[in-house]
Amino acid sequence: MSSITNIIEIFKKNTLLKITLQIFIVLIVYFSIRTWQSADNIKGQAPVILATSLNNEKIDSRDFQDKPLLIHFWATWCPICQFENDNIENIGKDYQVISIASWSEGATEVQKYLKDEQLNLPIVIIDEDAEWAKVFAVNGVPTSFIVDKKGVIQFIEKGYTSEMGLRLRLWWLQ
Repeated sequence: MSSITNIIEIFKKNTLLKITLQIFIVLIVYFSIRTWQSADNIKGQAPVILATSLNNEKIDSRDFQDKPLLIHFWATWCPICQFENDNIENIGKDYQVISIASWSEGATEVQKYLKDEQLNLPIVIIDEDAEWAKVFAVNGVPTSFIVDKKGVIQFIEKGYTSEMGLRLRLWWLQ
């Protein structure tokens, strides 16, 4: 018992050690939550997206396999998505991005939203009935899938993701 008491005394006296232990515990909790959140995620080959964009162009995700692809699910009513909009728009200037507006009321609402937010997303697919969300097993927005050149899902992000975090993942897959 005295060895445990000695260890506790060392932690009490050493602030750096105490902070390091607290950071370690926070990281364990964070990664445990991330693992739990991703239990239902699809894995492996990304489903092929065959759809018509908001601009009436035919989209086939197989046409994007020469470079990494970001598939981003969002909704017009989602405050976190609104906070993340600029990140996705900026990434779309340098990388391939398909954005899918799920659980929104339709093309008119999405067009108004994009205009009001002054967003210029390269490809927007309307997913009113959340059919694409079901195919990708998305149960909340925002959710982002980063797909490599071979069409394999390499990263899945649920919730807010920084532009730098997305860029690093896309860069890693180039």
